[in-house]
Amino acid sequence: MVIDTWKKIERLQFANIYLLYGNEPFLINETKQKLIEHAISPEEMDFNFSVYDLEETPVETAIEDAETFPFMGERRVVILQNPVFLTAEKTKEKVEHNVKKLEQYISSPAPYTILVIAAPYEKLDERKKITKQIKKQAEVVEAKKLNERELKTWIRQRVSLNDIQMDEEAMDLLIALAGTNLMMLTRELDKISLYASETNRIDIEAVEKLTARSLEQNIFSLVDKVVHRKIDQALRIYYDLLKQNEEPIKILAVLANQFRLIYQVKELSRRGYGQQKIASFIKVHPFRVKLAAGQAKYFTDEQLSYIIDLLAQGDYEMKTGRQKKELVIELFLFKLQEQATITH
Repeated sequence: MVIDTWKKIERLQFANIYLLYGNEPFLINETKQKLIEHAISPEEMDFNFSVYDLEETPVETAIEDAETFPFMGERRVVILQNPVFLTAEKTKEKVEHNVKKLEQYISSPAPYTILVIAAPYEKLDERKKITKQIKKQAEVVEAKKLNERELKTWIRQRVSLNDIQMDEEAMDLLIALAGTNLMMLTRELDKISLYASETNRIDIEAVEKLTARSLEQNIFSLVDKVVHRKIDQALRIYYDLLKQNEEPIKILAVLANQFRLIYQVKELSRRGYGQQKIASFIKVHPFRVKLAAGQAKYFTDEQLSYIIDLLAQGDYEMKTGRQKKELVIELFLFKLQEQATITH
């Protein structure tokens, strides 16, 4: 996993070539940053660090730099960004690349250079000789969107860098509150880890106390309160969102997305789809599917259809000015509470 590569870098165990690819930019950027921080000193940056955008610069120019001896230091770091020739995606190349030069370099890399190939693509073209060669010779970091198990492993490893342990329930709550965006999770984990530095343990209370909620997670909590007939708490969350200057029309849109997701998860589960397959099919994170599945059991198909119709009607009333925007959602919440009451 990517954090295993980070640990090697922090122990100054460098590979000559790194291939970073995938659709999770946070992991790619974090790996690049760790290499820069540990491989060369700030004083060497001007002399021994280079970044080349291969959408603008021929690869052979970057290779010439990689073959140049470092100046006033032990090593060079050369980063190749956007290697369009590694992907099967149709892209209009602005420059021609002498890929043979890269092939020759990879077969015999300069021992004093760390060459980093950062390919922000979900898939590489495995049919190409250069792709096979790089994968064989380089340390490969696949920066993909993490599933729930991988996400929890990543969180454990992330806090362990500060010698801190995190309770399982605390991890579940953090993901539910902050979502699955790694940049946001990192910010929250760093903050909570600082708070837990004396006990070296993050529990559910610390997460509840310190985690910032995204709009989507606030609305998930709002729906959850209504599902469990806690209408006062649901309204409190809604009024807090208004105080934070969140637009009612935006809140309504996220509510509609959440109930559509609940409906889709319920229907696909009935057809025999597992949560991982559902996530892949409707292109959302598996953890969102898991949470939606938990909420789906409180609604019948007819109730969900009615709720989605209510939301569509509310959207129409907001956009046509037939009803005061704030009042539309208040009325919706009371009607939703009535539906939730029927299920109990």
